[in-house]
Amino acid sequence: MVVRRALDALYWCSAALAALCLFGIFAIMMAQMGLRQFGIPFPGADDLTAFLCVGSAFFALGYTFRRGELIRVGLGIERFGPRSRLVAEACVLALAGLLVGYIVWWTANDVLFSYQIEDRAQGSVAFLLWIPKLAMPVGAGVLLVAILDEFITVLRGSKPAYVVAAEDRAARGDFSAEV
Repeated sequence: MVVRRALDALYWCSAALAALCLFGIFAIMMAQMGLRQFGIPFPGADDLTAFLCVGSAFFALGYTFRRGELIRVGLGIERFGPRSRLVAEACVLALAGLLVGYIVWWTANDVLFSYQIEDRAQGSVAFLLWIPKLAMPVGAGVLLVAILDEFITVLRGSKPAYVVAAEDRAARGDFSAEV
């Protein structure tokens, strides 16, 4: 129970970081608009906005995965019986875990390399690039934890949270996530 609360808190905090990134984009755009009225430039605003876009996308991955909001193709798996479906879910989650683990590995290596060479942005403000690049391995790492969380759930014979969330939405008549 403690582990479940800790994992849910991790997913929520990651989503909150994504929301803060979106708010940061909004704040930068509003500041640019306000400063433009007085002829004052906002150096580095484009770079900051780009960094925050990456952060908003990567930090949201784990939370949206658990809620069943990521794109999922269920045409084949929907036809399986309960036991076959769990086996298929486990196989797909194992493959997803391997792929996302690979992404975490390489993005973490990129951050480390940027840190080691003191890589800087080429824009009007020479930001250290390893700092905004951290969003990629951290966000993908949270997604990896979420995938492993669901993998263990499936191995225990239960439905993954993203399936339960989709079924709950369908029971309420909300088919907005189903395309």
